[in-house]
Amino acid sequence: MRFLAQCLAIAGAAVALLIQPAAAQQWPARAVKVVVPYPAGGNVDGAARIIANRLQEILGQPFIIDNRAGAGGLIAGEMFAKSAPDGYTLFIGANGPVLFAPEINKRDAYNWKRNFLPVTSISMTPLVLEVHPSLPVKTLKEFLDLARKDPGKLTLASPGAGTTNHLLSELMQSTLGLEWLTVHYRGNAPAINDLIGGQVQFALDQISVGLPYIKSGMVRALAVTGSHRASWIPDVPTFAELGYKDLDGQTFTGLFLPAGTSADIVSKLHDTVATILKDPAIIEKFNVLGAEAVAMTPAEFTAYLEREDAKWIPVVRKANIKAE
Repeated sequence: MRFLAQCLAIAGAAVALLIQPAAAQQWPARAVKVVVPYPAGGNVDGAARIIANRLQEILGQPFIIDNRAGAGGLIAGEMFAKSAPDGYTLFIGANGPVLFAPEINKRDAYNWKRNFLPVTSISMTPLVLEVHPSLPVKTLKEFLDLARKDPGKLTLASPGAGTTNHLLSELMQSTLGLEWLTVHYRGNAPAINDLIGGQVQFALDQISVGLPYIKSGMVRALAVTGSHRASWIPDVPTFAELGYKDLDGQTFTGLFLPAGTSADIVSKLHDTVATILKDPAIIEKFNVLGAEAVAMTPAEFTAYLEREDAKWIPVVRKANIKAE
């Protein structure tokens, strides 16, 4: 009897090993939920819909967007972290919900290293330093000189505490020994409206937000983040080429599965999305959003997130940034 039990146990283990790859090959066999930690209509939501629509076309199952806004992404992130690792719940998030929300809210609801399995980056959006035309500066040097001349006098429009925009501002101040007044708004729209109206003097905006106002002359662009000049405003230099390599911050969108998901599902999802992001039509859709389509391998994306985590979490803590 003992020998029979041992044989059955071995056979059961063998069957389990065979079932897992087979399940991954059949994935997806039903609808897949795509959790987005922002309301409909924003850049992350737009990126999620571009990817979800093509995944649905290619893989033949519905990929349903589930917008779960609130608490800087913490609500969506916590829900996702509790999801079953079966490939039927995806998360498309950005810097704030993935890296900063638990720290800023002072709540260990989840940790991306523990709960999120990075699949691939989707897009990168550079930030641009833009000023109201009334500010008497036309270069980054002139702006920095003015900030040094009158510490605390300049006013920055921020779309919210703990956003990439806000953190880049804090990094600039601490790195360069500058000081200005940060005015937090509830989102990009009211912040850019007050910048255009002259109630505040400058902003660090995603190019996707500032581009229409830069092109119309309502604001003046002085420098952009990123390793190369932004194609939308090629005449504007990067912080790096002006000698400020550490002043780099971009908004990423990325795709995640719950920790523990089968490697076969991760591979299949990554390969499909990487192919999607090479499509010229998809590249143009992201270009319209003011973003660059960028696919990384799971290992590359994990390494990128580790670098971002190591760079920005100390900024959050030093500035004592807390949820409003």
